[in-house]
Amino acid sequence: MTLIGENGHAADTLTGSGFDFGEEPNPYGAAGFPLDRRYSHSLYHDADAEPHTGTGSMENLGFGAQFPGHPPFRASESFGIAHPEPFIPEIPQAVPDSQARLSVGSVYRPSLGARGLPDLVPDPNYVQASTYVQRAHLYSLRCAAEEKCLASTAYAAETTDYDVRVLLRFPQRVKNQGTADFLPSQPRHSWQWHSCHQRYHSMAEFSHYDLLDVTSGRRVAEGHKASFCLEDTTCDFGHLKRYACTAHTQGLSPGCYDTYNADIDCQWIDITDVPPGNYILKVQVNPKYLVLESDFTNNVVRCHIHYTGRFVSASNCRISQS
Repeated sequence: MTLIGENGHAADTLTGSGFDFGEEPNPYGAAGFPLDRRYSHSLYHDADAEPHTGTGSMENLGFGAQFPGHPPFRASESFGIAHPEPFIPEIPQAVPDSQARLSVGSVYRPSLGARGLPDLVPDPNYVQASTYVQRAHLYSLRCAAEEKCLASTAYAAETTDYDVRVLLRFPQRVKNQGTADFLPSQPRHSWQWHSCHQRYHSMAEFSHYDLLDVTSGRRVAEGHKASFCLEDTTCDFGHLKRYACTAHTQGLSPGCYDTYNADIDCQWIDITDVPPGNYILKVQVNPKYLVLESDFTNNVVRCHIHYTGRFVSASNCRISQS
């Protein structure tokens, strides 16, 4: 979930090296910021790297003196008593550029004051558990039709309110397993009020859905889901809900889940014009990379879909890189 658009340019800038330290490994990433090992579990795959131990160096702070692992002492001029120096925490050891194998969405972060990045991961088991087919008249889909959630044939001049659409419905649960909040790509003043749903749309497209031919990979149908209710639906133990679907605050906290049931509007693909057969359902969150994440390679779920014309079954749902 190679970066696209502006994110791609940012990644090209960050991966370059503008410093020469001779024989010593370069402890800095692009723009001269030290790399933060706190996020190395999601940004790098350096399992063989040894943890940093031993003496820290004040050189990283621009002083050029060594200090041991505990606070140094000095004799007071006034009283002749040893007092501890103010403790300066050691900067986390950087991952050398030669060892860092960047994945899609990985970025360098300053180690001091950095809050990390979000990391959205959809739940493949949740999609597989409750996928089904629904037939609905157009008059019951008016709100969804306003959001362009139906196939193009639903908007033809000859259609009536009593025409039936066939919908491939499935639920979705997305977890933020990163270290920072996932916030809408648009500022609050630009959120759009949707009178039919009586809610604010904070992102134009939070998820995108494709139905692909299993043999050729060609797209045969598609859908999308605007994040009109981006919130902390549930959270892991020890994490508190902080965002709700309101006009003032929307987002997804670390350790929390945003859940969309299969029966809500636009949580589907319109397959009215799709013949029976075997297909691949592709569900992607943050599809246009509008919000920066620590890892975009876990934003996609793919499922095998068997459609009989009346019923559908989903199997082998799993996380995919694309």
